[in-house]
Amino acid sequence: MQSNSKNSTKIGDLLVGSIYPLYVNKVVRKGRSEEELLEVFRWFTGLNNQEIQKFCATPTTFESFFNQCSINPRASFITGVICGIRVETIEDELTQKVRYLDKLVDELAKGKPLDSILR
Repeated sequence: MQSNSKNSTKIGDLLVGSIYPLYVNKVVRKGRSEEELLEVFRWFTGLNNQEIQKFCATPTTFESFFNQCSINPRASFITGVICGIRVETIEDELTQKVRYLDKLVDELAKGKPLDSILR
């Protein structure tokens, strides 16, 4: 997939605090808990609950958020399709990280067991 810096900029400018509640609503609506979502976030980012909540409470962009995270080295095992695009083929690193997170949230919402999601 070709990298598109314009799309990367748009994704990178999204605020974590505006997207996180959407993730919560999605998983809760599907019968999962916010604690399970936090577990996914902790696994993916290396952050603890307080750090995640701090990023959600301040106007932090995804670009800044991911610059301050230590992405799990097993994230490269995340595969699948989000918005019609295979996440493993995304060339732009920031876009790929956001889509990896989207994929993990989708798997949680679809009822996949946590041990499977957390690879």
